[in-house]
Amino acid sequence: MLESAAMAFGVLVILLTIGVPLPHCFAGGIITMVALGDATMSGAMVYGFGQLASPILLAIPLFVLAGTIMSSSGIAAALLRLVNNFVGGIRGGLGVVATVSCGIIGAISGSGLTGVAAVGSILIPEMEKRGYPRPYAAALIANSSVLGLLIPPSVTMIVFGWVTNTSILASFLATLGPGLLVTLLLCLINIRMARKFPLVLDEPLQFKQKVRATAKNTFVAIPALLMPVLILGGIYGGIMTPTEAAALAVVYAVPIGFLIYRGLNIKSLLEAGKEAGTSVGSIMIMILFSLILSQMFVFNNVPQALVDIVFTVTDNKTVLLLMICLLLFVLGMIVNDITSIILVAPLLMPLMEALQVSPVQFAAIIGVNTALGGVTPPYASILYLAARVGNVRFVDIIKPAMILLVCAYIPVALLTAFWPGLSTAIPGLLGYF
Repeated sequence: MLESAAMAFGVLVILLTIGVPLPHCFAGGIITMVALGDATMSGAMVYGFGQLASPILLAIPLFVLAGTIMSSSGIAAALLRLVNNFVGGIRGGLGVVATVSCGIIGAISGSGLTGVAAVGSILIPEMEKRGYPRPYAAALIANSSVLGLLIPPSVTMIVFGWVTNTSILASFLATLGPGLLVTLLLCLINIRMARKFPLVLDEPLQFKQKVRATAKNTFVAIPALLMPVLILGGIYGGIMTPTEAAALAVVYAVPIGFLIYRGLNIKSLLEAGKEAGTSVGSIMIMILFSLILSQMFVFNNVPQALVDIVFTVTDNKTVLLLMICLLLFVLGMIVNDITSIILVAPLLMPLMEALQVSPVQFAAIIGVNTALGGVTPPYASILYLAARVGNVRFVDIIKPAMILLVCAYIPVALLTAFWPGLSTAIPGLLGYF
């Protein structure tokens, strides 16, 4: 049984290496196990489609749709103007505006791509006019957009809670501490790097002008700011489930996009629906096949075998956590974060229990490490999108993106693994852990 699982894993790795589309890679592993007689195709498909019927998964297409609507609704522009009032006047302030705005938008959409689409198209040209190198601006937007995968609600944490039977609310909050710390580090690193750029700064406003501008932009941004308040307040107040909150995000985004910010029209709404449908279709196919293969591994006792093998190598907790972080980081470079979580979370959960790592901390560890794949080649979907939106060559965006990743995300990933309080304090404070 373990031999067939090893062969299926080998087929999966080979197919991934030669560039076969992700669903076909996992289908190849499934077919291998079926051919070796350790699973039946009918049983696998019945299990897979049965799991996809979960109401929890309905939150994913709804959050994706909300994110695509936000990209063209004008919500992002209102938030940018508000944040710019507070930090736009300092040297490097426009970069801070980009980082904070991506974090706020991530708290609404639960996606890493929304920040690039909504903020990048507005701020990258503006940052270039103010003296930022265009590749750096695109890299900063890309790294900041990863915050959408860490600051709740996060689509990846919905998937993690679903496949590991962990509280989704606790999983949401587990990545909040790391997400806020990454936000702070990105802002500080940007301010430090901005010293090298020939920036053009606005003339400082007088106090009365500052107050009037802040009041005006705050008033305009109130409908946008209410969106995360309604979503997160409804979830953590016990009023709504994550799925209901995702539906509310869509219902709320449409009228304010049409009537208040007027960025939406019938054509752009239909295009947003089409884009969301295409994204969700590909996501669900990947979820189906990766879920089936992962469950086949579980049925064949791969998790317990993995625990036994690992502990024959070393029983040092520090070394094992470093190995797990490296595994998750590398996996995130190859496949997307949702696929990574479905494939390895059930396999690694017994090992984490043996290491006395709580499921909530594990949620943060796997969330932070797999999120890095969005800006780390060869997968790097967020980085590719930022290069396209920013109209820069991918080779030019790599260097500043890796500087930000190494200085901000890698330290936080290590802290998340070795400092449990970073991920468990907030869920514990609110009674979810």
